[in-house]
Formats: sequence, structure tokens, C-alpha cells
Amino acid sequence: MTSIEHLAERQRAFAAERDWEQFHTPKNLAMALAGEAGELLAEFQWLTPEESTKVMDDPDAGNRVKSELADVFLYLTRLADVLGIDPIQAAHAKLDEGERRYDAATYRGSARKAPPLT
Repeated sequence: MTSIEHLAERQRAFAAERDWEQFHTPKNLAMALAGEAGELLAEFQWLTPEESTKVMDDPDAGNRVKSELADVFLYLTRLADVLGIDPIQAAHAKLDEGERRYDAATYRGSARKAPPLT
């Protein structure tokens, strides 16, 4: 059992013990995920690019970032579980697509978008 599967099981049990499954619709979970992503973003909002790379050096800021990242990960994991999506498999499929769209020789060091796959 992967750690993500174990985490999804813990979340399922957590929600069931509190009778929260009724609230864990895909729409509600996606909205909560977006809200938590916004809270994570707020931790970086006014930092310079250099400061953002050192955020974990500050114990208070680092703890806030870690907490918000955990919230994002938990909502993402719960949403994937409710929808029956294996997030690891989906991520590998997305990386496979990226490798096809963005060959290293053409896109190395470039931030430009690739044209859609045909």
C-alpha cells in the first residue's frame, strides 16, 4: 500500500467518523482545494523570487508554508479519492504527455508553450 493510499484511507475514516462525506462532493472539495492553494500563495505573495527560495529558513514562515502545503495536499488527495482517480498514475500520465510535448532539445531553458498535441 502506498503512502497516498494510506492517507486516503485515513481521510475516508476521518470524514466518516464525523459524518462529513455528505459535504465532500467533488465541487466542494475542488473549491476548498482552490481556497487552500490561495492561502499557500498568500505566504509567497510579497516575497522576492530570492526570498521565496529561502522561506523555509524562517521557522515561522516555514511552518505556515508547510501547513498550507499540507492542506492543499490533503484536499487534493481527498478529491482524487472521491473521484476514483489514482493521483500518482495521473501524474505519471501528465509527465509522459509533457515529455512528448516538450522535447529537451527544443525547450531546454525556454518558458514558451508548446503547441497542442495532434
